[in-house]
Amino acid sequence: MSHFIRNETITASRHNHDQEFPALVLAAGASSRFGRPKAMMALSEGNGQSRTLLDHAIAQGRLLSRDVHVVCGAWYPLVRFRCQAQPSRWVHVADWHKGMAASLSAGIRSLGPYAKGAFVLLADQPLLDHHALAALGETARCFPDQALAADYGGRPGVPAYLPRWLWPDILALEGDRGAGQLLVGANATRLAIPGVHDDIDTPDDWRRIREEFTRTGLQARQSQG
Repeated sequence: MSHFIRNETITASRHNHDQEFPALVLAAGASSRFGRPKAMMALSEGNGQSRTLLDHAIAQGRLLSRDVHVVCGAWYPLVRFRCQAQPSRWVHVADWHKGMAASLSAGIRSLGPYAKGAFVLLADQPLLDHHALAALGETARCFPDQALAADYGGRPGVPAYLPRWLWPDILALEGDRGAGQLLVGANATRLAIPGVHDDIDTPDDWRRIREEFTRTGLQARQSQG
């Protein structure tokens, strides 16, 4: 299956609910293990064009909502200038160095009063199955008070959907803690989302995932031809 996302819009039936179901793309880290800002690394689309890793993450977010907020920190505003796609809002986290909790808090605080919940994505998982992401979006809209999360072999993780009732606990997090334990406590429904284990932390990860991204895109184009 191709991981290239050509259509970055969502269906018309969701149009009026964008503010109710916004998406957050977390891209505030310094990429210390990677050695350079990975959000700006280029993914080849195989047709002479390329997009940054963050461009692709924004496109993933748009499979869930038109209202996509990018939470950035360490390399801002450079990542914004290098990005071809423009989200609904850029959210700069001044204290990004405090860890994941600061990014989540800033993202949640950027959302409007009409949101029933929020989707959360990372900027470094380009191989996520976009049909599974669409299923996540549809499930959240059917059950807006139910926490949802990708299944990591029995534990919940991102991509995830965080219902609004869970936000106070998220805002209380500190340090380099994500919402994993809160999702466990909320008895989050776990969904199979292929590609969740293919995140980019090191240059070796990047080489492997870039090759897979290009290969699956080539296979898709050949099958369509």
